Amino acid sequence: MRILIYSYNYYPEPIGIAPLMTELAQGLVQRGHQVRVVTGMPNYPQRQIYEKYRGKFYLTEEHNGVTIQRSYLRVNGPHPSLLDRLLLDGSFVISSAIQAFRGDRPDVIFSTMPPLPICVPVALYGWIRSCPIVLNVQDIVSEAAVRVGLVKKNGMLIQIADALEKFAYSTASQVSVIDSGFIQKLHSQGVPPEKIVCLPNWVDVNFIRPLPKENNSFRKTHNLQGKFVILYAGNIALTQGLQTVVQAAARLKHIPEIAFVIVGESTALSRLQRDCETYKATNVTLLPFEPREKLPEMLAAADVSLVVQKRRVTNFNMPSKIQVLLASGRAILASVPETGTAHKAVQQSGGGVVVPPEDPQALADGVEDLYLNPAKVDALGLQGRSYAVENYGFEEALNQYEALFTMVTARDGEKILEPLPK
Repeated sequence: MRILIYSYNYYPEPIGIAPLMTELAQGLVQRGHQVRVVTGMPNYPQRQIYEKYRGKFYLTEEHNGVTIQRSYLRVNGPHPSLLDRLLLDGSFVISSAIQAFRGDRPDVIFSTMPPLPICVPVALYGWIRSCPIVLNVQDIVSEAAVRVGLVKKNGMLIQIADALEKFAYSTASQVSVIDSGFIQKLHSQGVPPEKIVCLPNWVDVNFIRPLPKENNSFRKTHNLQGKFVILYAGNIALTQGLQTVVQAAARLKHIPEIAFVIVGESTALSRLQRDCETYKATNVTLLPFEPREKLPEMLAAADVSLVVQKRRVTNFNMPSKIQVLLASGRAILASVPETGTAHKAVQQSGGGVVVPPEDPQALADGVEDLYLNPAKVDALGLQGRSYAVENYGFEEALNQYEALFTMVTARDGEKILEPLPK
């Protein structure tokens, strides 16, 4: 099968949707499919084009059997305004459309959303090439923009976002969502139930696996031996509330064995450094991202891993890191809204505990309780790993996506072969 993956993010970007799309593309190649990826120049999470790709409008390369067609992005630094975001998405819409036509007609298009405007070139390409589209919804953009304060409620931009979402759903042959909590929202936007399939994000449980804390290189390098390590690793953006973590850490300075470690993008860390100084959180270590191959060792250095969101974050924001943290065999402490998909995922897994978001004292109390109950920490880690293996395995996800692609291509073929009405 010839598969075109249309995704704004892809390898070598280390976090977010990029590793997932990279694993999916490479996994499909290993199963004998021909995979082409249309994507942008890598820039995430720094919001700066990686040095190797600067000054290029188009670039085609191959990595692990996948043909990667990269196109120009208008990136304006790590702190984009709303206008910058619109120009960024707009540049990808135009430049990627050209790249998409530089290749054979695929049997199926697999497109990720957000970014939302990506649905326009995908729909155009699918219409011209007469091939079905599987739309993968990772977040509901019209909801998220309001919740994090990017735009005013009921504003024109929200109406445009809602219209684009409905357009994307209508042009897709099938819509896959990463959590069942999305389904009711899609129903309210006019998507029929038979068009929706729930396929959770996955994790490679052979790559992300429990490793011993003893002789851990990450602990040794950063002087964390003998510490009870609370780790946050990932994106530091509008939907997170990392200041809450710093404030919680400051409340636990009286327990010298507890150490907080935050791993993220360098510019965001510099802002957190100021928070650490303000709140005198001397027990917080700020570190830049490590190469992805070192991720299992870094996750294994933790006693507890954090998932953090602001209280106003959209109900449909499901961090892909949850599957990864569960697979690492470490307990999760989630500071997330009670109504969100992240809360439900952690609770269902049995691999973590949940506290209210943006509440430093509640987070500090949660950390201290786990510190005082090592047997509970171990039990949560074991349960989380077991749940990840049973529910989020990569091979099972590949099976499901292969079956989905086969179904929509077969259905599309039947439509083509239908006799014309007399």
